[in-house]
Amino acid sequence: MRKITKTMLSTIIIIVIAIGCSKTDSLSTLSAIPPASVVTETAKTVDPYANIKIAFGTNIDPANLFNYANQNKPNYILKDNGTANPITDSKATLGRILFYDKNLSIDNTISCSSCHNQKFAFGDTAVQSDGVQSGLTVRHAMRLVNSRFAEESKFFWNERAASLEIQTTMPIQDHAEMGFSGLNGRGTMSTLLNKLTSIGYYKELFKFSYGDTIITENRLQESLAQFIRSIQSFDSRYDIGRAQVNNNNRDFPNYSTLENTGKTLFSTPPVFDGNSIRISGGLGCNGCHRAPEFDIDSNSKNNGIIGTIGTNVLDIANTRSASLRDLINPNGLANTPMMHTGQFKTIQEVLGHYNNISNVRNTNLDPKLRPNNIGQKLNMTVDEITAITAFMKTLTGTSVYTDKRWSDPFVK
Repeated sequence: MRKITKTMLSTIIIIVIAIGCSKTDSLSTLSAIPPASVVTETAKTVDPYANIKIAFGTNIDPANLFNYANQNKPNYILKDNGTANPITDSKATLGRILFYDKNLSIDNTISCSSCHNQKFAFGDTAVQSDGVQSGLTVRHAMRLVNSRFAEESKFFWNERAASLEIQTTMPIQDHAEMGFSGLNGRGTMSTLLNKLTSIGYYKELFKFSYGDTIITENRLQESLAQFIRSIQSFDSRYDIGRAQVNNNNRDFPNYSTLENTGKTLFSTPPVFDGNSIRISGGLGCNGCHRAPEFDIDSNSKNNGIIGTIGTNVLDIANTRSASLRDLINPNGLANTPMMHTGQFKTIQEVLGHYNNISNVRNTNLDPKLRPNNIGQKLNMTVDEITAITAFMKTLTGTSVYTDKRWSDPFVK
């Protein structure tokens, strides 16, 4: 056997140490490599809009929102009751979803759109709208087109809501309408807020719109009001004609003689004798429904309709009206019944009411309808009724009935 020298022994020791170090380094390297499952999870990108895509498909694309904030409007439209809550695309989108979501009712059967249908200029063809569990609205649902473009900032027929923001959550808390009243064992607004917080797409939508997932009544009001104010209609024949003249009193080049006559009758005040019988002038409609917005004068009193649906109770507190724009649909028929009682189905019936006003029992009748403190008698002729009806039809647009930005996002 060959004898191991000191030199050979030293060499062996060095080799063993080197091998040991090499194994240690290899083990350290191996221990630093995460398991395959960890690598896979790290590589995944979390989609912040996954629940939105599941619920709405391509109807809602956070990366490509509809234009709500910067829509075109004519330069002669000056009234705006929404300056304190300027519209943004993200919050109006959230408002659109809330507007159409039946989760906002106690039994998941009613949404805001149930009473305010796009097909009818965001009104209802029923005199009383259906609520939860066979409930019915007390008054006819008011159309929402051009709600923003009015001097009047109060809402509901009797103006009991000081702003559109306040109005938006009052039907939700109404026992008959959407049910979160807190009465008879039903939940309250807090119940609804907790309900919405548990829905995945609302977590993503509020994060997108507000920067966090907190859902409050104030935020519901703000976003719903933005969506409603975004609903506008300025593509009517009236707008085409108005853009071609310096003021509303000029004849419109695109109107027929009959339509221009109707416009003049609408805007010209009547002249009465001492018994409040019209002897000349127009019909004075513009005194309350002011062009070019055709909104209601905020100082208007009751218009002579003093009934309550289904009862004989006197109700003289109703002083508001929707815009007269899109009162008529593109087919020339009324979109919805008219007045808070829904008692009139045609323009001719409405004109018949204003033709002969009675102020018996009505201590809140608008002074413009009772000259000399006597109910007016306009004595309209058949030709005048025909002319003003023709003019009213020119206030109807087209896009508001079909524009996707105001459509139901739940319909795929």
